[in-house]
Amino acid sequence: MIKRVSILGPGLLGGSIALAVTKHMPEVELVLWGRREQPLELAQKMGVRVTTTDLFEAVDNADLIILATPVGVMKTLVKQIAARFPQQEMLLTDVGSVKRLPHKEIGELINDTQLEFIGSHPMAGSEKTGMEAAFVDLLDGSTCLVTNDAGVAEEKVLKLENFWQHLGCKTRRMTAEDHDYAVARVSHFPHILASVGATVGLAFEDIAELCGGGMRDTTRVAGGDPSLWTEILMENSDALQRSMRESIADLVKLMDCLEKGDREQMFDYLAEAKKRRELI
Repeated sequence: MIKRVSILGPGLLGGSIALAVTKHMPEVELVLWGRREQPLELAQKMGVRVTTTDLFEAVDNADLIILATPVGVMKTLVKQIAARFPQQEMLLTDVGSVKRLPHKEIGELINDTQLEFIGSHPMAGSEKTGMEAAFVDLLDGSTCLVTNDAGVAEEKVLKLENFWQHLGCKTRRMTAEDHDYAVARVSHFPHILASVGATVGLAFEDIAELCGGGMRDTTRVAGGDPSLWTEILMENSDALQRSMRESIADLVKLMDCLEKGDREQMFDYLAEAKKRRELI
């Protein structure tokens, strides 16, 4: 059983996980770490009991450390933790939406230590960011993808999966490479499409007056933080480009239908899309 959890990063995901642990696993000792006092004060008002700006205080004797920061920040934090606690047995996981990069960078930093890393990616989120957007049921019913490219012992993988399941997640294992391609397809590429759809406003200054529910729904995620999404898309560049090339082929096929007046092929494509949408 996990007895002490340290969450590094009081943003949307880190904050929501902290709230969920507080609600669903009250027996677990939880510490939420952040660089700034303001989001930590908000977390306490929302029900998180223990917060700190002291990294070493947060992670000392933790069974599980959850990295809920951008990938670039994770590397800096893990380097400090590995230098300070090389002989403490601690399991690290992250909640980022790319997995090959953290496996590579964190793996290099924890060689010759007792720290071990398994990737996690709860498929839950919002276009909103920060502790103020966190809520206790964000993870409820979501799938958490687990990547164990480093070959950490099965006992510890099961322990991590059990943790996510206690917070309301289903779990599924993947390799980091398969994860990054799948997420490019179901999350990162849709963000690109939403952004492309939203830029139609560049051609018409009064476009907002013409937009109905369909436009709002298909462009919703384009309201996400541009700095955060730039980092995500660049970190998963090759998998995202593969997904985009596949979709360009579909667009060319649809353009061909329009040029030839091929109603039957257009109908078949839209019918297949409808069937897949209903699965979602």
